[in-house]
Amino acid sequence: MTTTTTTTTTTSTTLLETCHIPPPAAANDLSIPLSFFDIKWLHYHPVRRLLFYHHPSSKSQFLHTIVPHLKQSLSLTLTHYLPVAGNLLYPSNTEKFPQLRYAPGDSVPVTIAESNSDFDTLTGNHARDADQFYDLLPPIPPIEEESDSDWKLINIFAVQITLFPGEGICVGFSNHHCLGDARSIAGFISAWGEINGIGGYEGFLSNHSDPLSLPIFDRSFINDPSKIDAIFWKVMRNIPLKTASFPLPTNRVRSTFLLRRSDIEKLKSATKSPASSFIAAAAYVWSCMVKSGDKSDENAAELFIIPADARGRKDPAIPENYFGNCIVSAVARVERGKLAAEDGFAAAAEAIGAEIEGKLKNRDEILRGAENWMSEIFKCFGMSVLGVSGSPRFDLLKADFGWGKARKLEVLSIDGENYSMSLCSSSDFDGGLEVGLSLPRERMAAFAEVFADGISKL
Repeated sequence: MTTTTTTTTTTSTTLLETCHIPPPAAANDLSIPLSFFDIKWLHYHPVRRLLFYHHPSSKSQFLHTIVPHLKQSLSLTLTHYLPVAGNLLYPSNTEKFPQLRYAPGDSVPVTIAESNSDFDTLTGNHARDADQFYDLLPPIPPIEEESDSDWKLINIFAVQITLFPGEGICVGFSNHHCLGDARSIAGFISAWGEINGIGGYEGFLSNHSDPLSLPIFDRSFINDPSKIDAIFWKVMRNIPLKTASFPLPTNRVRSTFLLRRSDIEKLKSATKSPASSFIAAAAYVWSCMVKSGDKSDENAAELFIIPADARGRKDPAIPENYFGNCIVSAVARVERGKLAAEDGFAAAAEAIGAEIEGKLKNRDEILRGAENWMSEIFKCFGMSVLGVSGSPRFDLLKADFGWGKARKLEVLSIDGENYSMSLCSSSDFDGGLEVGLSLPRERMAAFAEVFADGISKL
């Protein structure tokens, strides 16, 4: 482990230390080719999440007890998640194929910091300046050129641990999407929390004695007789390589909107056909977004991207402990005027439900036309699109480092040019959901008004 201690200060955050955490013992090289599920994310911006924990502690306790324990438990966790400590190898010679690789000496960059920002404000639900959260994210190391080879090395995972003295701790994560989807990354973070918690490493090993509960990285589970991976790589290799995220300032605010269990049940009842909690929540947010936005062209198409984990939906099934990307998507499309109408929610729910039933729950349809996914994505450019990040099925709020359940999850990846909603279980209401949005301030105020008015009329 290499450590650098410093005292760099921004407006609200003081950088205390930077270090690199490797697995506890040098493991053998591990190379993992990218599947077509992975390749489509090659040029996607880093996925960035913040977990806030109410855990009052002093700076001394933080630096001398909490941080050393987090470093040790992170190292032990990497024993079972070697790719997290590795790099994405991107070929300068485009005849080669990108891959994930762990080599002895690889490690996870970790930043230790202290913030004087108001913890309660950051973890609130009201509109908050989106830019202030970026001090809590680990910096992204620059792309490196591997000597004597044709490979560029791209860091795929970084961590920042920030103390709010006497109030709490924020654990920030940045990962390249090629590393894995929400199920995979949540599994790693939860494992780190479990090892850092009361049971420690021995408890983790006892709880995961079944090999099927530990991650597997074998890409042979992704059956690709049509060589879709080569089709995708032919497209992606011509796009300039970059790792930068959204430019600051974002000119946005972040807000969280709560849907209690009772709200969700009422929304389900208001649909024209049986609906899941996801369909009810997604349809309601989608319709509220359209009603609060520009409604000048009623015939314009509004798109909603529906992500789904393909592990249990594909035939043959991919194991649930498969670590990597395994996301398929369906696209619901409705005319703007229909979504903006009084019964726009019902129209949204019907469209989302039809796509889920017709494609995502149909084993014969879920990968049909997969070779055209890249061209279908490009067709969406310039259109009005709402996406989803996260899922209540992979509940990061339950990642317990020994400090209890997280108070708040903030997904900074939704600060993009297009609009996305984050979705997770509610930290306050059992059976409820939390919807995170990042919008320009005036648009957020308009959305909040439409959202609250609709809930009040249920």
